[in-house]
Amino acid sequence: MSLIKKLAGETALYGLGNILNRVLNYLIVTPYLTYVFNDDQGEYGIHGIMYAFAALLMVILTYGLETAFFRFASDKTYNLASVLSTAVLSIFSTTLIFVGLIVYFAVPLADFLTRPEDWSYVVLFACIVGLDVLAAIPFAHLRHQNRPVRFVAIKAVNVVTNGIFIVLLLEIFPWAVQKGWLDMPVFLDKSQRLYFVFIANLAASALTFGMLSPALLRIQPVFDIALWKKMMHYALPLVVVGIAGMINQLADRYLISRWMPGTPEENLVSSGIYSAAARIAVLLNLFTQAFRYAAEPFFFRHAAEDDSREIYGQVGKIFTIVGGLTFLGILFYLDLIQYLIGSNFREGLRIVPILLMAYLLLGLYFNFSIWYKLADFTMAGAIIALGGVVITLLMNAYLIPQMGYEGAAWSALACFGFMAIAGYLSGQWFYPIAYPVARMLAYIGLSLGLYGISLWLRQKMDAQLLPVLVVNTALLLLYLTIVFFAERKPKLKRENS
Repeated sequence: MSLIKKLAGETALYGLGNILNRVLNYLIVTPYLTYVFNDDQGEYGIHGIMYAFAALLMVILTYGLETAFFRFASDKTYNLASVLSTAVLSIFSTTLIFVGLIVYFAVPLADFLTRPEDWSYVVLFACIVGLDVLAAIPFAHLRHQNRPVRFVAIKAVNVVTNGIFIVLLLEIFPWAVQKGWLDMPVFLDKSQRLYFVFIANLAASALTFGMLSPALLRIQPVFDIALWKKMMHYALPLVVVGIAGMINQLADRYLISRWMPGTPEENLVSSGIYSAAARIAVLLNLFTQAFRYAAEPFFFRHAAEDDSREIYGQVGKIFTIVGGLTFLGILFYLDLIQYLIGSNFREGLRIVPILLMAYLLLGLYFNFSIWYKLADFTMAGAIIALGGVVITLLMNAYLIPQMGYEGAAWSALACFGFMAIAGYLSGQWFYPIAYPVARMLAYIGLSLGLYGISLWLRQKMDAQLLPVLVVNTALLLLYLTIVFFAERKPKLKRENS
C-alpha cells in the first residue's frame, strides 16, 4: 500500500505539471481560440489537423527511446550516464535529418494534410516538433530521477510562455497597430491568426529547450553502439505502437476532412467542430497522462519485487475508480463546461460522452499493456496497436460517410475497447497480473448507470440548469459513497481477553 501511495503522490505531482499545461490550454487557450475562430471553423479544423500531425511526428522522431531509456536506466547492469548519452545522441542526429526533410517537402506535405498554401504551417511544426523531441530524453531523465518539481516548473513555463505570446500576437500587437503605436498592419490580417498561434507555440518550445540545455551540455558525449542496438531492438516495436496509437487517437480529425460527404470547406468545418468537442473529452486524459508519467518509471523500478504484480492489479482498479469519477464529473457539469468552446462549435457536444468512455478504455489499455514493456515483449504492443488501426480505418471508412463526425467517435470507442480487451487477455497469457476485473467492470457500469439516471432525470426537469446541477452533484456524491463503502476495509474484531 505504501508503494501505491507513493505512485499516487508522484501521479499528483506529475499531474500538476500536466494539468497546468493542459488546464491553461483547455481552460484558456482552447476556449479563446474557439471564440477567435468562431467565425471560421474551417481554420480551427486546420489547427486540429496540424496538431495531430505534430503528435504523429513526435512519435516517429522519439522512436520509443523514452521507454527504452527507462528500461535500461533501471537495469543496474548498465551505466546510467552511458544510457543517457547514447539516447540523447541518437535522438539529436535523427531529429536534425528528419526535420530537414520535412522542411524540404513542406509543400507536398501541406497539400496532403490540408492545402498547398499551408506549407508555412508545416515548416513551423517541423521546428516545434524538433525542439520538443530534443527535450524528450531530458524530461524522461527528470522523471527517472524522481524530480517532478523541476518537471512541473519547466512545463509551467512552457504554458505561460505560449499564453503570453498568443495574447501579444493576437491582442496586444493588433491593439497597438489600431492605436497607431505600431506600424505592422500584418497583425490586423485575420488570415494570419493561425500563423501567429503556431509562432507562439514555437517560442514556448524554444524556451523549454533552452531551460533543459544546461543539463544536456553536462552530458559526456559517449555513444555505446552495443547498448544502442539493444535499446533499438527494444524500442522499435514501440514506434509501431506509437504511430498506431496516434492514428487511433488523432487520425479522425483528418479522416473527417476527407471522408465526409460535403465540400472540402464544409468538411474542414466538421473537423473543427469535432476537434473542439474532442478537446473537452480529452480532459479525462489529464489524469491518464499524469498516471503514465508517474507509472512508467514506477513500474520498472519495482518490477523485481515479490508483490509487484499484485500492486499493478490494485493500481488498475484505482485508475478505474478515478477514471469513472472523471467521466461523471465532466458529463454532470457539461452544461457549464460547454462554455469553454465557442457557440458555433457546441453542436458537437453530443459526441463527448462517447469519446469520454473511449478515453477511459484507452487509459485501461495503458494499464493492461505495461506487461509487454516489463516482459521485453514490445512486439505484442505493436500487434495490438495495428489491430486498433485496422478497426479505426475500417469503421471510420464506413461510419463517417453514414453518420458524419459522430461516426468517428463510435470508431474511437470500438478501437480502444478492442485494445483494452486485447491488452488484458494477452497479458494474462504471457505475464499474468491479478486485476480485479469484476470490480473494475462494476465501477464502469456504475458510472454508466448514474449517467443514464442523470439523463432520465434531466428530461423530467425539462433540462433546467440549477435543478440539473443539484441532482448531478448528488449522483456524483452517490458514486463516491458507493466506492467508499465498497473499498473500505473491515475493521478487525478485537479478541476477548
